[in-house]
Amino acid sequence: MNQVAIIDDYEDEAQNSLTLTVPQTDHLHCTYKFPLFVAGFGSGKSQGLCVSALNDLFNYPGANVAVYAPTYDLLHLIVMSYLEEMLTNGGFYYKLNNQSHMFHVDGFGKIICRSMDNPGRIVGYETFRAHCDELDILGESKARLAWNKIIARNRQKVYKLNEHGKRIPLLDKNNEFVFKNGVQMFETEMNKVSAYTTPEGFGFVYQRWVKEPDPKGLYGIIRASTYSNEHNLPDDYIDTLISSYPSELIEAYINGEFVNLTSGRVYRKFDRVLNGSKEIVGSTGNLLEELYVGMDFNVEHGAASIHVLRDSDQEDYEHQELHCVDQIHESYDTDDTIRILNEKYPNNPIKIYPDATGKKRSSACGAPSATDLAKLNTAGFEVIVNYSNPLIKDRVNCVSAQICNGKHERHYFVNEDTAPDVCETLEKQVYDANGMPDKKTGLDHQGDGVGYLIVKMFPIVRQNAGFLKIKRRR
Repeated sequence: MNQVAIIDDYEDEAQNSLTLTVPQTDHLHCTYKFPLFVAGFGSGKSQGLCVSALNDLFNYPGANVAVYAPTYDLLHLIVMSYLEEMLTNGGFYYKLNNQSHMFHVDGFGKIICRSMDNPGRIVGYETFRAHCDELDILGESKARLAWNKIIARNRQKVYKLNEHGKRIPLLDKNNEFVFKNGVQMFETEMNKVSAYTTPEGFGFVYQRWVKEPDPKGLYGIIRASTYSNEHNLPDDYIDTLISSYPSELIEAYINGEFVNLTSGRVYRKFDRVLNGSKEIVGSTGNLLEELYVGMDFNVEHGAASIHVLRDSDQEDYEHQELHCVDQIHESYDTDDTIRILNEKYPNNPIKIYPDATGKKRSSACGAPSATDLAKLNTAGFEVIVNYSNPLIKDRVNCVSAQICNGKHERHYFVNEDTAPDVCETLEKQVYDANGMPDKKTGLDHQGDGVGYLIVKMFPIVRQNAGFLKIKRRR
C-alpha cells in the first residue's frame, strides 16, 4: 500500500514537505476515543484536522471518514479547500461530488463532508472516523445535538488485520475464540470522533470535555497555542493578533484557554480615568474638523456619539486615537437627530456610521415610507454602512480592543463631561442571562452606536495563516 508523507517528527523537515507541530503530532497519535484539539488562531487547527482525516483514510482503506463544519459555507471555504489542496499536492486521484459533498479517493475510500447547522440531517450513513471543525461556534444546545448525532453515526466496523491481511480473531480471557449468536467475532479498530475548536467561552465544548464526568477516560484535550505553529505564520501574525484583540480574549484566541466571555461587564477593561479624555470639537484649533458619528435608531430613545480623531498626521486610522467628544441622548427620532447635528455643527463635515436596519424602516411614526438612512443622506451627511449589522460578538470585540488591546494599549477615549451617557454605558453595561449585552437598563443604545462606528473604522481582520502541504511517497 502506498504510504503518505505525513511525519510525526516535527524536527525533520528535510525529507517531507509537511512538518507537524508538537500538538498536531500529539493529536495524531492520541488514544482518546473523543479527543479535542483546542487551539488559538493560526495554530494549524483546520490543517491538522485534514491531515488526521486523510491519515485515517490512507491507513484504513475502505473506511468512511467524515468531516464536519458549522455551515456549508465554512465547509467549502476551509475544510474542503484544504482537502483538495492536500490531495492535489500529494498526487492522489480523486473525484469531488459537490452535490453530495463527498470525496472519492482512488484506492482508499471516501470522505463525507457535512454541515452541523442542521443536526437533524446528520442521517443515512455510517462512519469509522469523524472530525468536527469549529464545534464551539454553534450554540450550546445545537452543538450538543450535533455531537450526539455524529457519534451515533460513527459505528462502521473496521477489522484489525495480521501481517497476511487476515482478520484477527477476538479471544476471551481463556484465550479461546469468541462467538456471538454462532458467528465468530474479530478484533476491530477503535472508532474515533475528534473535535477541533477555538474556545468561545464556557459553551458545549467546555461543558463536555471539562465539566461533565468522564469515568472511562474517553474524552481528552490536546491544547495548541498560536506559538506552536509560529514557524508557519507571517512574522507579524501574533503581534497583530495581540494588538487587534481585547486583552481578555488573548488567552482564548492565542493560548486556546477557556475564558468567560458572556457574563459580568461587557466592556470590562473600560476605565473612565485611563480611557478618559478632555478633547472637544475644535480643541486642536480646527473648529471645522471632521466628525465621526455612531448612531442607533430608536423612537424616543435615539442615540448618537460624536467623535474626533487625534494623531491625525497618520495616513490611516490604525494608529490614531478615537475620542468621543459629544453625544445626542434620547432624541425623539431621526429627524430630531438631524436637526441637533445641524444646529451644533452646521459647517463640519460629518460621517455617520449607523444601525444597518435603518434601511428598512423609519423611526418616525408619521413617515413610514422614508427610511432613516435615506433621511441622513438627504440631509447631506456621508453615511457609511453595510447591508447588515455585524455579529454582536464581533462588534463588542472591536470596541473592547480599542478600549484596551492585548498589549494593554488604549486607543478609545471618552470625555465624561460632554458624553456622560456613553461613559456610563461602557462602564456599567453587563451581559444578561442569555449571554447577550443587556438591553433592559437602557444602556445599550449608546453602546450599540459606538459599536457600529468602531467595527467599520477599526475592524479586526484575521490574516490567512496559509496552507500546509503533503506529498505522496511511492
